Amino acid sequence: MKKRIMSATLVMASLVSGVLPAAEYEIDTRGMHAFIEFRIKHLGYSWLLGRFNRFQGSFSYDEKHPEKSRVQVEIDVASLDSNHAERDKHLRSERFFDVKSFPRARFVSTGWKETGDGKAVLEGDLTLRGITRNIRIDVTHVGHGPDPWGGYRRGFEGRTRLRLSDWNMKEAKILGAAAEEIPVYLSIEGILQ
Repeated sequence: MKKRIMSATLVMASLVSGVLPAAEYEIDTRGMHAFIEFRIKHLGYSWLLGRFNRFQGSFSYDEKHPEKSRVQVEIDVASLDSNHAERDKHLRSERFFDVKSFPRARFVSTGWKETGDGKAVLEGDLTLRGITRNIRIDVTHVGHGPDPWGGYRRGFEGRTRLRLSDWNMKEAKILGAAAEEIPVYLSIEGILQ
């Protein structure tokens, strides 16, 4: 109850001032208001779609100083779901994600640069299969404001592309050049803490 009163007070103060100060947000995976989805070309003939069903994370955002924004996300790689049990078993194997050896993937931001019109570039280190690489995510600010339960929310979407060979996925060559680059889409909604 006390937390709700504090959140409501903060929301009211931000509405009066017109700007919400720097704040921490928990990504709303409990309510399934966040998604990590990917596409891969199957033999170059069609797109296969997938997602990770379990992940958690947080971010901070300051409208006055967006360059100070931070993001961290941890993904349960075994939660991979491509809507086909046999394919998912194959993707979880050592030939691809090797979830027995590397059950978690992790993203930690290293920079945020506003580019105008609600857009930004988020840079950070993605660790997958025990390999860490710096990646760039094109981000769009979707919106923010009070929710019907007395809280405050902020949402972003992001897009990036990953290369299978960058994470030593052994079957990258078998799938062909068309499958090498994987478009990734993120929809992230955070609840003010």
